[in-house]
Amino acid sequence: MPIRALSILILTLAFVGSPLFSTFNGFNPDLYPNPQIDPPVQPAGYAFSIWGIIYLWLTVSAIFGLWKRADHTSWDAARVPLMVSLAVGVPWLAVAGVSPLGATAMIWTMLIAALIALTRMPVDNRAMFAEPVGLYAGWLTAASCVSIGLMGDGFNVAALGQIGWAFVALGVALLISVTMLLRHPTWAYGVAVSWALVGIFVQNGTGALGITALAMAIGIAGLTVWRNLHH
Repeated sequence: MPIRALSILILTLAFVGSPLFSTFNGFNPDLYPNPQIDPPVQPAGYAFSIWGIIYLWLTVSAIFGLWKRADHTSWDAARVPLMVSLAVGVPWLAVAGVSPLGATAMIWTMLIAALIALTRMPVDNRAMFAEPVGLYAGWLTAASCVSIGLMGDGFNVAALGQIGWAFVALGVALLISVTMLLRHPTWAYGVAVSWALVGIFVQNGTGALGITALAMAIGIAGLTVWRNLHH
């Protein structure tokens, strides 16, 4: 039995099961020197429900990969970075409950590895690899950039305030997501990023930050449609 396909399944199951062993319900505001109370950079709570779809789709992908694509070299190329991302993700909730710095380093590692996996995605059975990994990587793009806003203001890196750092986070998210959609487009990646941006709009309403997030969500959605129809 090919070890990479089996490893993906084991790591996916561990990743999906990790919330069962954690009481993490969001970053403790008091873990930051400058407490992050109701941060504007963070999407509204409902947006995190996307994890249910991510967990389910990654599990289906891992089962299919072991069952039907265990020995495919085109899948193996993408499996290695995905294994790294999932392995780091397994203890992420536990670390996030005690160390924002550690959690930030870990989530950026998860993101980079997931994006590398996406650049190596197999062209066959896109719904069984490219799209579930795209959904995962898209949400990680948003979550990693949220961590920039939290860390920047939480550790008083510069006197930008919560709103200023939220705009920095949006800028980084825009750069990453546009780059990925132009070079390695998947429907689910754009959906996940847009979903998170709408969540930020809902969190902030019709102020400058909320309107910017909504405009970005619409732009990312449009780019997603255009690139996937013409790729």
